[in-house]
Amino acid sequence: MADRLVYVLNGPNLNLLGLREPEIYGNDTLDDIAALLDDRAQQLGLTIEMRQSNHEGHLLDWLHEAQAEGAVAVLLNAGALTHTSLALYDAIRSIKTPVIEVHISNPHAREEFRHKSYVGMAAKGSIAGFGAKGYVLALEAAAGLTS
Repeated sequence: MADRLVYVLNGPNLNLLGLREPEIYGNDTLDDIAALLDDRAQQLGLTIEMRQSNHEGHLLDWLHEAQAEGAVAVLLNAGALTHTSLALYDAIRSIKTPVIEVHISNPHAREEFRHKSYVGMAAKGSIAGFGAKGYVLALEAAAGLTS
């Protein structure tokens, strides 16, 4: 059986993980997170397609692509677009592929403007506040959706 595909999409400024506000986001880079996910994915019989963009349209296109490619799930850390993007909300609602929202920090423990999540309103579920481990938790949740 071919490995089941999971897209891991990361939005604006997440390319700066490890450098940007380590007191909030920790010291792990996206490469570190990708390595964690690759190891766990292999154990779960999943394949990871990891991407990052500072451009909203790329995330929209990749959500559509995930469905077209038959991905079993999308893990989405949309960064600040979480709180502003009706386009991401619409894209998530437009596809059948389950989307799991991921946040390294806990948005509800931060500034009030971060408490509203358009991504979360459309997503299957949300995992927040567990640092880089949140991606692994989301991957395990994705595996559970497809077993």
